[in-house]
Amino acid sequence: MHLVECPRDAMQGIKEFIPTHTKIKYLNALLKVGFHTLDFGSFVSPKAIPQLADTKEVLAGLDLESTKTKLLAIIANQSGANEALAHLQISYLGYPLSISETFQQRNTNRSIAHAIEDVSRIQEMCQKADRELVTYISMGFGNPYGDPYSVEIVDQFTDILVTLGINIISLSDTIGAAQPHQIGSLFAALKKKYPDVQLGVHLHSTPEMAGEKIKAALEAGCQRFDGAILGFGGCPMAEDELVGNIDTRTIIAQLEANGVDHKFDMDAFKEAENIASKEVFGVYQ
Repeated sequence: MHLVECPRDAMQGIKEFIPTHTKIKYLNALLKVGFHTLDFGSFVSPKAIPQLADTKEVLAGLDLESTKTKLLAIIANQSGANEALAHLQISYLGYPLSISETFQQRNTNRSIAHAIEDVSRIQEMCQKADRELVTYISMGFGNPYGDPYSVEIVDQFTDILVTLGINIISLSDTIGAAQPHQIGSLFAALKKKYPDVQLGVHLHSTPEMAGEKIKAALEAGCQRFDGAILGFGGCPMAEDELVGNIDTRTIIAQLEANGVDHKFDMDAFKEAENIASKEVFGVYQ
């Protein structure tokens, strides 16, 4: 079971700048929990996401000596990939590839065709540097722009990524529109067709629907889940009204309900929740 904690996604839409030392304290608390991966920051234009302009400084302050958690950084182009690959502490690079032309332009200032070229080149860069590229299929369950969407389109994009040799693909419900039955059926179909690929879900949701969405993905065979403590966040490039991430505690509850032994340090988890509430998301808006 690969649980990815995404404080980067939770923080990026907050307008008031969170001090670097506060981010470092919070991330170091998360590194003690036992997550498989920590999506800690991004190497993108500071004009686009000013909240994450201090990613290099944050990285320098992380205590990686006593954790097995691996770091993931989001990139949006080859330049960002080069910058991320210069830091040996980063194991994974994450690229958001959208099946919505509108969102690809909004999110990375690129066409889908250009983005696929970037993915191909970044995959080569990662292979040479002995790192791994995680590709998110953004708007993987529909979009609010009226762009074409179908299960067949998702399958086509997945096939392109698999052909490029990408082994980790995350289906992303960027706006929180997916229904549990849709998540389950789409995931099960792709899992059957691509059994050797590590398929995951990066879901956004209202709290009321979050548990059912995770349950649907889990029952369809999903082994990789993205979450964010307290469920904060959302993508500021998608819509004006953000739909939050799924609370990591909700994911853990579903794992436990299905008999999955997650082996997380729950005391460390509670401490991270406390910092998140009292020093990060409860303070900065």
